[in-house]
Amino acid sequence: NVTMEFEKLKEVIASVLSVDPDEITMESTFMDDLGADSLDVFQIVMGIEEEFGIEVPPEEAEKITTVEEAVNLIKNAVN
Repeated sequence: NVTMEFEKLKEVIASVLSVDPDEITMESTFMDDLGADSLDVFQIVMGIEEEFGIEVPPEEAEKITTVEEAVNLIKNAVN
């Protein structure tokens, strides 16, 4: 269920970046739209790993630029 993963991911992102979860869309880019830097993205990935009980390889984490890519990564790891 994409919606559940997206909702949980929004909470992780909002908490790391101190942004309003309602401002986060599937199309949001971490760096341009949400103002994240590479350390923030690293923290978001750690939050994803914790929240979903998955492990994200560093080479995968480096490729994530949008919220949708993060959701797809979670979906693939959980299924």
